[in-house]
Amino acid sequence: MQNIAVVTGASSGIGAATARRLATEGFHVVAAARRADRLTALVEEIGGGSATAVECDVTSDESVARLAATVTGLGAPVTLLVNNAGGAKGLDPVAGGSVEDWQWMYDVNVLGTLRVTKALLPALEASGAGTIVTVGSTAAFTPYEGGGGYVAAKHGQTALVGTLRLELSGKPVRVIEIDPGMVRTDEFAVNRFGGDRAKAASVYAGVREPLIADDIADCVAWTATRPQHVNVDRLVVRPIAQAAQHKVHREE
Repeated sequence: MQNIAVVTGASSGIGAATARRLATEGFHVVAAARRADRLTALVEEIGGGSATAVECDVTSDESVARLAATVTGLGAPVTLLVNNAGGAKGLDPVAGGSVEDWQWMYDVNVLGTLRVTKALLPALEASGAGTIVTVGSTAAFTPYEGGGGYVAAKHGQTALVGTLRLELSGKPVRVIEIDPGMVRTDEFAVNRFGGDRAKAASVYAGVREPLIADDIADCVAWTATRPQHVNVDRLVVRPIAQAAQHKVHREE
C-alpha cells in the first residue's frame, strides 16, 4: 500500500477536493468525516484501492481514537495529516454572541485539531517523514465585525499550530498552515447561516472568481509534496478580488 494521508472533514468542500487530489499524488487517502454516505461515494469515485472511508466526529475522543486505530490497522506508513475539519456558525456581534455557537466553533476548529493531531502524531513521527497540514483561515490573524466566535477559534487554532511546530523541532514532522480567504464551497456559508442559501450567496455577490475547493486542495498538495526539508510555515491564499479581509472588489 502507498503512504497514507488522513484528511478530516472529507465529506464535502475542501476536504473532499483534497482527498481526490492527494490520491492522484500517490497517497492512500483515509477520508474521515461524520457523513458516512458521502464518504462511501467519495471513496468509490476515487477508487477503493486508493482510499478508505472512516466515519469520524472530531469533537469526540472515542471517535478519533477509532480513526487512529483504523489508520494503524492499514499497515502502511502514515506520512500526512490534513486537519481540515472546521466551520463557522452565525455572524453575531460579541455583545449578542451565542455561547453555544462559540463552544461548537472552538470544539471543532481548535479541540478537533488537537484530538486528531495527538492521535496520529506517533504514527507520523514513526514514519520518519511526517507532515501535518492544517487548513485555517485569514480569520486567524484578522478580526472582522460579526466574526468574533470564528475569529477567536481560528486564532486559537493558529496558536496551536505555531506551538506544535516549536515543540516538534528536531523531530521528522513538518508543520504547515494554509490560511484561505474567500472560498466558495457548497456548504461553508450555508452552514454558517443555518441553511439560508440566499444569505450565504450574498457573501460572494459580485465577486467574479472567489477561490474554490480545488484551489485549496492544490495548495495542500503542493506544500505536502515539497522535499521533506522544506517547511512552508504559513501559506495565505486569497482570490485576486480580495485584497484584504475587508477589501473585496465586487462588480455590479
